[in-house]
Amino acid sequence: MQQGGENREVRAPVPPFDKEIVAFLKRKWERELDYRLEKSLWCFTENRIAVRFEYESRDEDGQWWRSHGNELWEFDEEGYMRRRDASINDYRIEESERRIQA
Repeated sequence: MQQGGENREVRAPVPPFDKEIVAFLKRKWERELDYRLEKSLWCFTENRIAVRFEYESRDEDGQWWRSHGNELWEFDEEGYMRRRDASINDYRIEESERRIQA
């Protein structure tokens, strides 16, 4: 927004739960190194989507992991995720078994 010849950015108030989300993601990203993700959209309606996902990462000891599953997301009127249902399977893989490359 421009006012009085200055560029000013207007931001909406930050919901209080954002700090919890940031802390969760920070822990996740510190644990899942070299993270690579692929998602495929299955279907969608006005406020819901369904996806299939697969991701690979390694832990600090160098062990590679693959996780895959399905997610169902529902959004509220403001576009925030209201509900997430996920089925996730995790298993160890060798680096040579990786399918998702950088």
